Amino acid sequence: MGSSSSSRNKIPNAQELMDQTGFSSAHLLRLRDRFESLDRNNRGYLSRDDFEALGGLAMNPIGGRIIEAFFSSGQDTVDFSSFVRILAHFRPTDRNRNKEGTQQELPSSRTRKLKFAFQLYDLDRDGKISREELLQVLRAMLGLQVTEEQLQSIAERAIQEADLDKDDAISFDEFKKSLEKMDIDTKMSVSFLK
Repeated sequence: MGSSSSSRNKIPNAQELMDQTGFSSAHLLRLRDRFESLDRNNRGYLSRDDFEALGGLAMNPIGGRIIEAFFSSGQDTVDFSSFVRILAHFRPTDRNRNKEGTQQELPSSRTRKLKFAFQLYDLDRDGKISREELLQVLRAMLGLQVTEEQLQSIAERAIQEADLDKDDAISFDEFKKSLEKMDIDTKMSVSFLK
């Protein structure tokens, strides 16, 4: 335990990162190793080029959107703390409580995961997913597997079903409600099949 604690001391704000993300000390150490392997020039930060060098992201149809999720508006680099906070969105949903006993919203909470997913579709970051933004993401994900007409139909149906205020776009609240409805419908279908 002493060596883990001393290794953790090499990570600035380690306890704060663990509290904010739900990652353990061992996870932070593995993430630090991964961060350092990506930081080939030992600069202490990652650039878009560092992420683009990852083969898996290069092959992912929305890899560019995932890479962009690591960078705040106007930011060109990602430090270790930001790297860890973004990766926490990919952890299983976590319902931990903080020391005061109140609900702590970790990046791995359902709401934070939904916000993260919403941002992958909200290309212009205006708080709404327009039909064109939805089409751009669908084109990236489905590519040549479906026709443009089919993509248009999928986008139209998604907007119709999720757009509760009829402004021809999907807000985060509408996105969230739509996914919650899908969860309920899926659970009902599965229980019906049992």
